[in-house]
Amino acid sequence: MKEKKIYRDLIERFVRYARVNTSSDPAVLSIPSSQRQFDLQRMLLGELHQMGVTNAELTATCYLYASVPSNIPKEHPNYGKVPKIGFVAHVDTSPDAPGEGVSPQIHQNYCGGDIEIGEGGIVLKYDENSALSRCIGHTIITSDGTTLLGSDDKSGIAAIMELVKYFMGNSDVLHGEIGIAFTPDEEIGRGVDDFDIEKFGCECAYTIDGEMPPVINKETFSADHAWLRATGREIHPGTAKGVMVNSMRAIADFITRLPIEIAPESTQGHEPYIHPHHCEGLVGKSEVMLLLRTFNDREMETQHDFLNNLMAEVQEKFPDTKLEIEYKRMYRNMLVTLEENPKACNHLFEATKRAGLNPIWEPIRGGTDGSRLTEMGLPCPNIFTGGQNFHSVTEWLSVDSLMQTIQTMKHLCTIWAED
Repeated sequence: MKEKKIYRDLIERFVRYARVNTSSDPAVLSIPSSQRQFDLQRMLLGELHQMGVTNAELTATCYLYASVPSNIPKEHPNYGKVPKIGFVAHVDTSPDAPGEGVSPQIHQNYCGGDIEIGEGGIVLKYDENSALSRCIGHTIITSDGTTLLGSDDKSGIAAIMELVKYFMGNSDVLHGEIGIAFTPDEEIGRGVDDFDIEKFGCECAYTIDGEMPPVINKETFSADHAWLRATGREIHPGTAKGVMVNSMRAIADFITRLPIEIAPESTQGHEPYIHPHHCEGLVGKSEVMLLLRTFNDREMETQHDFLNNLMAEVQEKFPDTKLEIEYKRMYRNMLVTLEENPKACNHLFEATKRAGLNPIWEPIRGGTDGSRLTEMGLPCPNIFTGGQNFHSVTEWLSVDSLMQTIQTMKHLCTIWAED
């Protein structure tokens, strides 16, 4: 009965968080990029206080920090020796799909096959979602097909909050100090821009921002952004002959020269990609923003060289159009740093086993706050949540898999206390 109540409480908690619109906004440069992210942070702050967490703090830039104190008694041989570890999740959801008016749909005891998730004919297709075959009998949560669900990363938030509730109510389970942090703007690459590692005070941390168990992550993409900008000449089309220079033609030519075999829709595993993500244009000025993703610095340099050469080819074809390209470093693969600090990963592997799973290390074809936190000196592997199809209206979550996330986190805390 107790396990069933925890299960129901987890569903209610996730649904409560999912209903809050927290979409981040890449067009806004301030932190947070949207004030609506405070709505969820204030809710979480109030719930932490209700649980008895007295040190929870919400900053002016929408970072929420708190910790559960160690309960290791003075007479214990490990008293004062257990390092503080942390758990991190982000409150914002992707702006790639609508985030207003999320209406979670609960599909209990999934028995296989397609799932109709909305009245508009939106279907979660079994043959497009291989993970569904591992979720027979699970409770599946989707949106109603008009918005994203927000499992990325409100499932991570729900898991961390359930972990806090568990340890605040079970003083007999020994653990060291446990830090938690909820960040804004992860989806637009700025999740740790104002993260205070000193305030967090952890030896290592774990982002709760993965997909299906038993996959855990110590390797992410390295990421850069590139902007190709074209400047032409605007003039009335009625008198344009020999004068107008349409910048959009050069941008369109550049995009069509990108080989399909290096696109995200054609790659998997450790294969890199170049992805034209956003394009806008007028006759006089046009721009395309590209996502560059690799797993090492050498491949990233190769992508830069490829784009520079491609721009030169387009420039030769359109000599009257001015072309320029700008690059911005976003984050780097966290594998090297984590291999230099193996304890965080070793303990995660063991905790996943104790949760009854056979852990598998797989690379993330994306990034997490942990990518940059690791780069900043805080080792930060990533843990599964049971979510799939992020950033889309067909996003879904297995509640049973999220329960396995919580079990893994509990074992992590006890393993660090034992060590």
